[in-house]
Amino acid sequence: MSKIRVAVVGCGAIAQRRHIPEYETNSHVQLVAFVDPVLERAEVYAAKHGAEAFTDYNEMLAKIKPDAVSVCTPNFLHAPVAIAAAQAGAHVLVEKPMATTDAEAQAMIEAAAASGVYLMVGHNQRLMPPHVKAKEILQTGKLGKVLTFRTSFGHPGPERWSVDGRGSWFFRKNEAIMGAMGDLGVHKSDLIRYLLDDEVAEVSSFIGTLHKDGTDVDDNSTSLLRMNSGAIGTLVASWTYYKGEDNSTVLWCEHGVIKIGTHPEDQVIVELRDGNVEKYAVGAISTNEKQSSSGVIDAFVDSLVTNTPPSISGEEGRRSLNVILAAFESQATGRNVKLS
Repeated sequence: MSKIRVAVVGCGAIAQRRHIPEYETNSHVQLVAFVDPVLERAEVYAAKHGAEAFTDYNEMLAKIKPDAVSVCTPNFLHAPVAIAAAQAGAHVLVEKPMATTDAEAQAMIEAAAASGVYLMVGHNQRLMPPHVKAKEILQTGKLGKVLTFRTSFGHPGPERWSVDGRGSWFFRKNEAIMGAMGDLGVHKSDLIRYLLDDEVAEVSSFIGTLHKDGTDVDDNSTSLLRMNSGAIGTLVASWTYYKGEDNSTVLWCEHGVIKIGTHPEDQVIVELRDGNVEKYAVGAISTNEKQSSSGVIDAFVDSLVTNTPPSISGEEGRRSLNVILAAFESQATGRNVKLS
C-alpha cells in the first residue's frame, strides 16, 4: 500500500511535540509539506523529511494535494484551514477546540461530508490509558450510577508550552478567541462526555482573567455541569496552577468512587463501599512536562488505512465545543445555560 501523504499546517509546540514526532514513527505516513507563517520553522522539518515548506496553506494544498492534513494553527484558523483542506480532498485532523463557534464546527463537518473525507478532532484525553481503563470499569456496572464528579485541568499557562512563550498567540484574543477554557476546559468537557457516555444538559460558569497580565483571554474557569442522567459535577480549567499541574477526574458513584490521575503510580483507583480497593497502574496521562504518545495520530492514520470513520469525529468535537461555548454564555449572561 502506498504511504499516506500528510501535510502539517502550523509548526508550533503541538506540532513539534505531538503531531510531527508521532507521524515520524508511523510506518504508513510520508510527511510531504509543512506550513507556518514563520517560514524557517516549516523549513526545518521540510529539510528533515525531503518535504516542501510554505507560508500559505492554500498554496500548499494546490501544489502538494496531500492525502491528509493536520491543522495545528491558532484557534481562529482551525475552521478556515480544515474547510480548505477538506474541499481540496484531504482528510483532516484538527486540534482542539475544533472551532471557535458552533457555526464554524457545522461548516467543517459539512465540508468533510461533501468531499467524502474524514474529519477527526484531537481530543487525546479519551485515548489516554487511565481514561480508557476507567471507562472499562464504569461499563462493568460495579460502581453503579455516577452521581457526582469533578474534572480538572490546570497548569502554569502556555508561556511554558508555546514556542513563542509569553508572546504566544494563546494570549491574543483575536487569534485565540478563548483562553484556558478553549485550551484545557474543552479537553475535560470531551472527557466527561466520554467517561459517562452522556451529554451535558446544563452549564453554569464563572470565567475570568485572574492573574495573566496584559491579556483579555480567560486564565481560569469553574463550571457546574448537569448531565442528561441527572449527575452533577464541576469542570475546572486553569492557567495559574503555578505549582503542581492537575489533570485529574474523580467520579462518586452509587457503590463507590473512582479516582483517575490522582496518584503518580496508581493512575486509576477504585474504592468500593464494601471496603474493597482496586489499584491500576496502566500508564500515565500525558502532560506538558512529561510527554507520552497522545494516541491521536495513530488513531487518525488507522482510520485512513482501514477506511473506518474516526471515533473522535467532527460531531463529537462539536458537542464538546458546545459545552465550552455554553460556559462562556453563562458567564456573559449570569444565567444557567441549557444545551439542546
